[in-house]
Amino acid sequence: MLAATPWGPLGMTVCYDLRFPQLYRTLAQRGALFLSIPAAFTRTTGRAHWHILQRARAIENGAFVFAPAQCGTHAEGRETYGHSLIVDPWGEVLADGGEEPGIVLAEVDPEAVARARSRIPSLRHDHPFN
Repeated sequence: MLAATPWGPLGMTVCYDLRFPQLYRTLAQRGALFLSIPAAFTRTTGRAHWHILQRARAIENGAFVFAPAQCGTHAEGRETYGHSLIVDPWGEVLADGGEEPGIVLAEVDPEAVARARSRIPSLRHDHPFN
């Protein structure tokens, strides 16, 4: 889903969606400059995949990723990884919330999206593979 912000279109998804790169590609092709991916990854899958997948979605689409994440131990012992992230379009982690509750902030420059997309114009060169 795309939502309007004062800085440009925001693609909104949740948790397990992170594992479907074509979803984020579609959002970027439709104009998303920012991707929001709130999640509750388990501690096991978070350690293995969280940072890598968030950075990949940012790099693949030349977009900022905002990824708020649950942390801690929950009902019946379920453990979530945490590490709320803000990732820039070049894949650099600008902020990492770690494993404790808190607030994650970073200064973002919307023009960084245009710069990243001009350096790697894969959105313009993309085509379907059947």
